[in-house]
Amino acid sequence: MTKVIPDIKAFLILIFFSLLIFFLDTVKLLDLPKRSFYYVTNPISFGIYNTNRNIGKQFHFIFQARFAAQENKALKQQIGKLLSENAELRKKLAETESLISQERHLDPGTYNLLPARPIGLGRYLKIDKGTASGIKVNQAVVFEDNFVGKVVAVSSASSNIELPTDPSSKVAAFSQNNEGRAKGVVVGQFGTEVLMDKILHEEKITEGDLVYSEGLEGFLPRGLILGRVTKVLERENEVFKQAKVQPVFDIRDLELVFVIQE
Repeated sequence: MTKVIPDIKAFLILIFFSLLIFFLDTVKLLDLPKRSFYYVTNPISFGIYNTNRNIGKQFHFIFQARFAAQENKALKQQIGKLLSENAELRKKLAETESLISQERHLDPGTYNLLPARPIGLGRYLKIDKGTASGIKVNQAVVFEDNFVGKVVAVSSASSNIELPTDPSSKVAAFSQNNEGRAKGVVVGQFGTEVLMDKILHEEKITEGDLVYSEGLEGFLPRGLILGRVTKVLERENEVFKQAKVQPVFDIRDLELVFVIQE
């Protein structure tokens, strides 16, 4: 095994130069070289320092931006959830108010009312209850003391309601004011209005009069509001006069309607 012998000469030379540098520094003979070296290296050191600091700032900005993006995403999700919950609470509140209001207008002890939500509106109003809930064709649908329509088609979980504006809709009706009443038939007109037809000329009917159901159809109670008279149409040499009738509410604003069951 070879023994490693230190180089004494090199070691002594290192000791000598170390002592020499220490001596020269002590007597301040190295101040000028040190200052020169400082002036040469200082801009480089400063540049390296600035570069490191800028890189650090950039990494910090990237980290903060990513954190802010994640936080913003979480906040948006929370806001969306709160808005959804708020909408659901508002919907439930509106439905509860509709239930309370309905009981004030039609006595639950007299009428068996099934609440249903509107879920579509085209020619017919579609509701979320059907045969599974006991709904049958020709049952009347109301809102408070207003006639909404009658059931014309039923599936297991939904039903179609024919509205008074439908051209197939015909309801015996009467209007009432201080001068008397007028009788006629309310028929649909493909729009927002319906027409009260077959009114005798001598019967009193004016703009603003409410029009009610006669209840002759069997499925429909007497006295439900069909709408309000907006214009009376009288023609000479005609046996009957007519009146335009507009519903007192917008069907699109309803949260609940009620089916009158047997």
